[in-house]
Amino acid sequence: MSSDRVDYIAPWWTYWLHNFPHINLRFQPIDKTFQPEDENYQQSLIFLGCVAAAGLGLNLLCLAIYLSCLCCCRKEEEEESKKPNSCCVTWSAVAAGLITCVAVGVGFYGNSETNDGVYQMTYSLYNANHTLGGVDSLVSGTMSNMRSGLHQHLARLDEIFATRGDYVQTLQFMQQMADNVIKQLLGLSDWEKAKVDLASIADQSATIEYYRWLTYLLLLILDLIICLLACLGLAKQSRWLLTTMMVFGVLTLVLSWTSLGADLATAVGTSDFCISPDKYIMSKTKDVISADIVHYYLYCNQTLSNPFQQPLAIFQRSLTTMQIQIQGLLQFAVPLFPTAERDLLGIQHLLNSSEASLHQLTALLDCRGLNKDYLDAMVGVCYDGVEGVLYLCLFSILAACAFTVMLCAIPRAWRQIACREQDYDDMDEEDPFNPRARRLGSQNPDHTNMHSFCSYSSSMGSQTSLHPPARLSPMPQCLST
Repeated sequence: MSSDRVDYIAPWWTYWLHNFPHINLRFQPIDKTFQPEDENYQQSLIFLGCVAAAGLGLNLLCLAIYLSCLCCCRKEEEEESKKPNSCCVTWSAVAAGLITCVAVGVGFYGNSETNDGVYQMTYSLYNANHTLGGVDSLVSGTMSNMRSGLHQHLARLDEIFATRGDYVQTLQFMQQMADNVIKQLLGLSDWEKAKVDLASIADQSATIEYYRWLTYLLLLILDLIICLLACLGLAKQSRWLLTTMMVFGVLTLVLSWTSLGADLATAVGTSDFCISPDKYIMSKTKDVISADIVHYYLYCNQTLSNPFQQPLAIFQRSLTTMQIQIQGLLQFAVPLFPTAERDLLGIQHLLNSSEASLHQLTALLDCRGLNKDYLDAMVGVCYDGVEGVLYLCLFSILAACAFTVMLCAIPRAWRQIACREQDYDDMDEEDPFNPRARRLGSQNPDHTNMHSFCSYSSSMGSQTSLHPPARLSPMPQCLST
């Protein structure tokens, strides 16, 4: 950026991202200038995605090694080893849940920030497109009035004033002024092409941003649901639910690394643009608009002269001269040629509308309006947009860490559930301290009624026929004796 440019300053994170190594697929360093059409520059962004893919491969390899060791190693059966492992699984699940919640919160914030930045950019593009469309409409309308409307009035007046040579010369002079106005309007740049390009960029950006926002919203919801279901499976000790969540956890892990690669490439590419956006814009518009005009609107300094000042001034002088000529004809020619009044008033009305269009055109061509739209677009992209993408990168990293911890904890929990069920199977069902026997006993009340091994009856008769002493109770007699 130029040293005298104080309106737009790229944020520090764009410089940090711009300093990332730019390496093509042949592992050769390339220029960091934003050149999306260049093949080597495209390869440098693809290389960043490949780095994320390598991280995914390393992550899956570590998980595979961990699961292989878990399956091959024998777990000790002592009671001391069971409790620490259970605590390890519990704390791993808690850590995975907390990291997932933090990741989802960061992801929602980053997704919203990115959407706000892109919306501000598209809004500014539509605003600039409306300004350029207004300029094109005013120019085409004024030229149409000068070519058709004024020409018809002058042709009829030429027939009326055929006998007066001085009046005919005045009409010819006015025709020259009208041609001069048309010439100045033709000297203006072709705004129509620039207007179409801005509208196309805004439409494409809005469409892409909508699908990007929706995709990340679904990914955030998916991460949260998988985390909740995994915690539910651990709490209920449901092996089928844990197995299902493990499969979805691997899928989410792949999606997290994929989104990290895409976000990293997007952030670096956008930061390269944000470092010097004026250079890229001038290189893209050099075949459409002159460099002086683009420079005037990008910087909009008081020291810069308006490139449209001269044609607009000639336009104004021509209209003023024509107005003076019409006033003279209305004053001196109408008393002699009453039929000419209608055409003269028509020309006067046409000149008044052209002068109003001139004032509107002068306001629209002022650099302050388009420069404000340009700065708003840069702030939206380089501040909110890139910042939001960085938060999405952080979300992807946190989500990958959370689901890695979850994928490490689920197999241990699955194995502990299997061992606990095996321990229940090895217990004696007749053991009254067996939890399974207790559950079965609660379901079968007749089985739990144990017969008494002692009897209070005596050989003298039934217990009800005896009158026990007032203070002493009879001693029980064992049936086995």
